[in-house]
Amino acid sequence: MGRNHWVLGLGLALGFATAPALSQIVPDKGPWTAEQDHRNMMEQLGITKLRPGPSGNPSDPNAANTDESKANPYPVWPDLMTTKGGKRVTTAEQWWKGRRPEIVADLEREVYGRIPANAPKVTWQVTETDPEFIGFRPVIARRVVGHVDNSADPAIKVDMQMILALPANAKGPVPVLIMFGPARFPSPSQPNPEEAAKLDHAMKTVLAERDPSFAAIFKAHPGFEFVKQPSFFPAPPSDERITDLIADGWGVALLDTSTIQADDGAGLRTGVIGLTNHGQSRKPDDWGALRAWGWGASRALDYLQTVPQVDAKHVGIEGVSRWGKAALVTAAFDPRFSMVLIGSSGEGGVAPFRRNFGEAVENLASTSEYHWMAGNFLKYAGPKTPNDLAVESDELLALVAPRLAFVSYGNPAAGDALWLDQQGSYMATIAAGQAWTLLGAKDLGKGNNYQHALKPPIGTNLLDGELAWRQHEGGHTDAPNIKYFIQWADREMGRKPGG
Repeated sequence: MGRNHWVLGLGLALGFATAPALSQIVPDKGPWTAEQDHRNMMEQLGITKLRPGPSGNPSDPNAANTDESKANPYPVWPDLMTTKGGKRVTTAEQWWKGRRPEIVADLEREVYGRIPANAPKVTWQVTETDPEFIGFRPVIARRVVGHVDNSADPAIKVDMQMILALPANAKGPVPVLIMFGPARFPSPSQPNPEEAAKLDHAMKTVLAERDPSFAAIFKAHPGFEFVKQPSFFPAPPSDERITDLIADGWGVALLDTSTIQADDGAGLRTGVIGLTNHGQSRKPDDWGALRAWGWGASRALDYLQTVPQVDAKHVGIEGVSRWGKAALVTAAFDPRFSMVLIGSSGEGGVAPFRRNFGEAVENLASTSEYHWMAGNFLKYAGPKTPNDLAVESDELLALVAPRLAFVSYGNPAAGDALWLDQQGSYMATIAAGQAWTLLGAKDLGKGNNYQHALKPPIGTNLLDGELAWRQHEGGHTDAPNIKYFIQWADREMGRKPGG
């Protein structure tokens, strides 16, 4: 166990306060489980039974399909460039005024849900500032809390947590990548020797006073320290991606999704979704967690646009796995984000709903994942099928055009499981490219025939346009691709590397 974790554990033992988590006890309404909430939505939809989702364990009898010959039961997807009225889209005006709004409406109603008109305002406040060194570069890191206006329902409190780390010596505003994940200081400053000794002495004194037997332990081990003397070299951050971004002169914002909306169905009556619903259950077209996390990222962008050190025209969003889904949803619906890095997003992200490969629509409709989606999405796991959806994943990705979109996956052999459907995601990226070329940008340069698109070998760089693809040799992470993302984004921004 690392020293910081040891100290945290000691703090818990001594009764020190810790950050509160979103409760799954609905204020004034008692406990609420995911099973109850899921059943409630099915009753609203008039559904009595859903098809079971496949298992990610290949040895199970109901293992997910990974046979490419069985992967395309619905090979024809909705035509990205044909309107509902059957009109072919050939101009940018037709896209912006006709086709794109149709796709947005379908995705909001049937897949991810709508942000309600009464979504609350957020007031941001810097609560802590920490001077840090990341890769030997000075950084100013701030803890910023977004207080969500809960005057409509004071029983439900939502305080979004974010860490903003900016280069201390930047000569001008810097691009920033918002990253979904825990909001922890990336490379916390350490006490100086005098402060460390004082803290260590205080902790030993408190323990000895509470239990005299501790005094004998400390006497027997006089060199033991709870708080170590600081090293000459600053500790590196645990996330190498942050080091690479800071080294190139970027800023990083770490946004904690759990402080926006809980990642479970039991939490749908709390968090920002519960707040807008006054603690009641969702309606079928209400927003799910992916859309709520995206809303939180948009509110974070509101704040970043007020920070003089941030280049507000070049703020991106990033996430891996479920956060990869959320990053794509965020950028698709908020055109203020200039770029997105979509890491291993799978079903509900870039992977097509109509493919029978790995994770399926039925999995997204299960009690463990349905909260990501709108309630209406459950219909497509029974009685309807994925082929009844009016939209496909390529259309979600196409909403980002002509902005910068980097689709990232890893190697199944290294842990980025086939469950994520890397091949299908490549097909969707190929299909989505039509939106980039229509709007005067570059796609992957491999045509748009998704039905015959074959994913290139791992390590192939398709990074020449505003739409990019790269599958790396690592596992379920986008870390091996971050240096490629930075180089690509710098080039597309017309920015000199390193600042």
